[in-house]
Amino acid sequence: MTTTAQTRAHDAANLGLLPIFMAAAAGLTLLYFTGFAQASVYHDSAHDTRHTLAFPCH
Repeated sequence: MTTTAQTRAHDAANLGLLPIFMAAAAGLTLLYFTGFAQASVYHDSAHDTRHTLAFPCH
């Protein structure tokens, strides 16, 4: 195998893992920020989201 072919194979393997690492980083960030939020923040954000999606919540 040539160096170029090895480099392309290596890059293709790394691109497959990138979405997994990005999703994990986003999830951990979400957990971190929600861990320090107050309970009213959760209710208000869920309530506003339900209204935005025209989903009945009352």
